[in-house]
Amino acid sequence: MIESTSGPDDDRTVVKTDAQPDGGNSLPNGFRLQEYVVEGLVGEGGFGIVYLARDTQLGRVVALKEYMPATLATRGPQCEVSVRSSRHRETFELGLRSFVNEAQLLAAFDHPSLVKVYRFWEQQGTAYMAMPYYQGPTLKQWLIEHGRPDESLLLDVAHPLIDALELMHHQRCYHRDIAPDNILLLTQQSTQFGGAASMRPVLLDFGAARRVIGDATQALTVILKAGYAPVEQYAESRAMRQGPWTDVYALCAVLYASITGRAPLASVSRLVTDDLQPAVQAGAGRYSPQFLAAIDAGLSVKPDDRPQDMAALRALLPGGQAPGHAPSQLLGSSTRGGLAVPPDLGASTVVAGGRATRPAELTSDRQAKPSSRAGVYALAALAVAALAGAGWWFAGRSPAPAPVVAAASAPGASPAPSPASVAAPVAAPAPPPAVPFGLVTALQDIVRHADPVLGVNALADKSQLRIGSDRLQFRVKSSEAGYLYVFLAGTDKAHFYLLFPNELDKNNRIELNREVVLPRAGWHITAGGPPGTDHIVAMVSRRPRDMTGIGVKKAGDQIPEIDLQLAEQRWAARSAAESPFAGQPVCEAGESPCDGSYGATLLVIDEVKK
Repeated sequence: MIESTSGPDDDRTVVKTDAQPDGGNSLPNGFRLQEYVVEGLVGEGGFGIVYLARDTQLGRVVALKEYMPATLATRGPQCEVSVRSSRHRETFELGLRSFVNEAQLLAAFDHPSLVKVYRFWEQQGTAYMAMPYYQGPTLKQWLIEHGRPDESLLLDVAHPLIDALELMHHQRCYHRDIAPDNILLLTQQSTQFGGAASMRPVLLDFGAARRVIGDATQALTVILKAGYAPVEQYAESRAMRQGPWTDVYALCAVLYASITGRAPLASVSRLVTDDLQPAVQAGAGRYSPQFLAAIDAGLSVKPDDRPQDMAALRALLPGGQAPGHAPSQLLGSSTRGGLAVPPDLGASTVVAGGRATRPAELTSDRQAKPSSRAGVYALAALAVAALAGAGWWFAGRSPAPAPVVAAASAPGASPAPSPASVAAPVAAPAPPPAVPFGLVTALQDIVRHADPVLGVNALADKSQLRIGSDRLQFRVKSSEAGYLYVFLAGTDKAHFYLLFPNELDKNNRIELNREVVLPRAGWHITAGGPPGTDHIVAMVSRRPRDMTGIGVKKAGDQIPEIDLQLAEQRWAARSAAESPFAGQPVCEAGESPCDGSYGATLLVIDEVKK
């Protein structure tokens, strides 16, 4: 069972209590969803319902979570979910995609302190995810029952959560909803005879649907928890971007609440006059000065004054210098690029040996003529390997002004930016790690250099594409206006394409939070095999980009292909500061510095035989 206290405006997983909740809007016992049979109601919130269900194939009990926003949707006579009215359709769909992205994201991680998702799917007009059936109190419930814990217990809770969050942050994913009622405590028996049991913390889900629906309705009270949300979550700006330091604040707020019995003052109220009693005073005599000072550091109102990532926070806490926990940059960093990705970007990303394969077909709807040189596509499984933010959350900001320079009429056709328009680096970056070239490695590198604040999300219309018959279609949204570029490494890992823009579709402008559906009318792509996994990167740049330098070959009316020999040479000569395949920003004359930042996300897709 997944467990946490939950109010009516919360889609987080909820607690099974002695008093069973009213199941007026829930599925009846015995209802079958795929291989799962509903056996009871665990809990119901404003945006989701959690059931106790039995896996008929594996014979295990699971928690089954259903996307069901009560204010937007209703249950039909066949137990299907339908939108209450057409004016709610867009908000419902936004939350649904967020729910699926959240399930997808959780399924991609494997850590004992993160909720595990067995599988997820869409059915009955909505979506579901199957998770372990955990039993245990939330930290909030434990604190109410037991009072203030000692330092060793809090460190036993904090360090596994730091490890789990660090894993997420390495993939540029941020939780942004850490609070005592979102941390489950599981009893864990000792592996030694006669040893005492310990508690294992599990960080519950992201509440992504609640967050994006709150964004759509401008209801910040739905999105944020006062006392645990740092100031950059209230009104993000370039001076106060979100990143690992955002989760650092929330985790330290949880520790502060644990030692004082009350949440910290709301961060926005501390901007003018900071009346928060420091932890070094509130916990003096009961907790160590090092522990309390670490909490105070993480609760700094200004993002730059906090530990900049989980490794930095770990280094400040007692026991933080354990083997394998090397500290990173600590306080006052001006770096906003997120954590460095470990040098091994994946041993499986080396280019596979080349047997001839049939690529997918790019066809103009006007000509209905099959292509022999287009990329291999199939969006399936939607395993998002790297997101700029968890779920379909977008910060409420004004769109960036469009540059005077128009988007390139074709890939690689934009003029190169003048040297004077590009900001000079402050210092020569360290050489990049010696990683073998591979197409997936190249795509991961594009994502690794992305700005985590510029959120980009993509969602496929089909979970699988059958080779030779199914067409690719996916949707992209961005947290800022900009220019959309899409890259593909096909299933054979012997073709590298700049899918979009192309000669058949040159307009790659994307507006803030406005969906772009690709391929658009006028062209389509049919899955071409061989069976396997495709990797697609959707990149949104704040400025148009010149792609001539990445080795794009002329393709006529086909999808532009990147020359693999030139790509390998560019990889070998790359710098640590930027990806060699992201192109160069095209800025207005005299614009200095030239903003070359972009957001990106990586989709992992499957192609299957008929």
